[in-house]
Amino acid sequence: MTDTLLPNGIKDSGGERNYFRKGCNPFAQTGRSKLQNKRASLNQQIIKQMRIRAGAENLLKATSNNKVKEMVLLELSYVNSNLQLLMGQLEGLNSSVDDFILQHYSEDGNSYEEEIADLMDLRQACRTPSRNDAGVELLAKYFSHLPLIESRFFSPTHHTGIFFTWYDSFTGVPVCQQNLSLEKASIFFNMAALYSQIGTRSDRQTITGLEEAIASFQIAAGTLNQLKETYTHTPSYDLSPAMLSMLIRLMLAQAQECLFEKIALPGIRNQFCPLMKMAQEAAKVTEIYDQVHQSMIQMPIKDNVPLFWSTMAQIKTNHYRSMAHFFVASALLDHQCKKISLNINCWEASVASQEKTLSQVYDNIPEGRTPLDILKKQDERQCVGKAHIRRAIQGHEEALRIYGLCPSLNSLELLHGILKASHQRSLNKYSENEKEDEFPDYTEAPDIVPKTEHKAEMEVPTTTKVKVADFFQRLGPLSVFSSKQRWTAPRTVRVKPEDRDVGFNLKGDAPVQVVSLDPLCPAAADGLKEGDYIVAVGETDCKWLGVTEVLRLLRDAKDEEIEMQVVTMMDSSPSMVGHGFLSCYLKGMFEFPG
Repeated sequence: MTDTLLPNGIKDSGGERNYFRKGCNPFAQTGRSKLQNKRASLNQQIIKQMRIRAGAENLLKATSNNKVKEMVLLELSYVNSNLQLLMGQLEGLNSSVDDFILQHYSEDGNSYEEEIADLMDLRQACRTPSRNDAGVELLAKYFSHLPLIESRFFSPTHHTGIFFTWYDSFTGVPVCQQNLSLEKASIFFNMAALYSQIGTRSDRQTITGLEEAIASFQIAAGTLNQLKETYTHTPSYDLSPAMLSMLIRLMLAQAQECLFEKIALPGIRNQFCPLMKMAQEAAKVTEIYDQVHQSMIQMPIKDNVPLFWSTMAQIKTNHYRSMAHFFVASALLDHQCKKISLNINCWEASVASQEKTLSQVYDNIPEGRTPLDILKKQDERQCVGKAHIRRAIQGHEEALRIYGLCPSLNSLELLHGILKASHQRSLNKYSENEKEDEFPDYTEAPDIVPKTEHKAEMEVPTTTKVKVADFFQRLGPLSVFSSKQRWTAPRTVRVKPEDRDVGFNLKGDAPVQVVSLDPLCPAAADGLKEGDYIVAVGETDCKWLGVTEVLRLLRDAKDEEIEMQVVTMMDSSPSMVGHGFLSCYLKGMFEFPG
């Protein structure tokens, strides 16, 4: 669905409104909904949860069945957790940014309703981003706003009372925090999820589509790695080091698979060296998917990752290992160097080239064989080649068996077709080289050394931060008007220039400060102090004006009296009240591809 554009209330240098993209869900409620509706909804949910809790507690008292008691206790733990979160959300809604702006910045919070609504709209849009680059940009834009919001409204020494709630995508367990670390980490997680979905949706039948998929999976891996290194104390299972490490491996495995497909897409030359090269490329894909599978079956990941994920990783491990053995078998069985068709020099050069290639494919050759023995002796070559075919057949059979054991994969008919076709191809290759009078051969094919010329690597995301305009820039320069400082309420001071002399000097960038105040001037008599910040002259807001502009406003009054608004920075910062201007957001709406 095409994204809708909504104004964000910020004007650019040309006076036009900038725009941000809304999410792709047209039914998503915007931030302009009445707070009363949200309170009513939360109260209804709280009442429902309390009724469930009361019923569970009564059942717990009435039953003597230990199994039933365990189930009820588990349900109670979920209900109590939900109640805690709902209460926190309601507490957040019962105070607002309007109050914070009034108490901390001494400005009318109602005048910032548009900015607050725009911020809420942007966050709401992030719940339903489109699965493309525009969706990533939307998340990046919100992520870039968070440091500005943090500086405006989150004191480093006091809790604000604003709760951020996310639900883990794997466990469904809610996680709630009062600082922005969870919010930032969760947005980062969802950016990685979007990149993975972009990679999954790419057309892998074209080089362009494969390149897009490779880039997307590598950026997803890089995003997850940056998340793992940056947000180390986030109490979320999704963001635990073990889970992130597994997801990074999964993204790189898919990228490596796409790199293999990119090499194979134009066609594989039916020659000894290209076939051996493809065998090692396939073995590399096998190696990475095997690492993914091993990490998925470790506790506690095993209990929370969907079964079809680990099953798919296991299938791909067996499938690509079988492909590697098929390529080696084809090279050995179909590309023998024959003296009849080659002169002695060409034959020796060809054998030397194949020997060098084969020695790089094997780490260990059983039964005292050497690569040269395998290549020169036709019986040995046939024996080892057929051993590889047998391993290919066994691997394909194992992949089909695992596929049949997972009901979640039964709908993937295309996958089943690929596995069956690969299995049949190996069977056909074995039949072509089977002789009726042969004795059974129990030679075991050596393992193939994984090697690739194009290794999948993590890429650092370039879109994690984008340039954005501060929603609350009307509060003044962030370097001064932030949550770290606290001021007195604005005071009105009357200034009457005498011979264009206002009785004080100004310094600094916006906002300007009063210095060198003449204690006998009218402004000093009216309460002006050295160190005061001038925030308005007459009807003109001066928070963003420099010394020259403010002096011009004052001197334009000539000999007439003019009022200006000033604030004084205070030394201490009392506790801030809680505010609930950011609503709950489900992190687990995106699934990484299996």
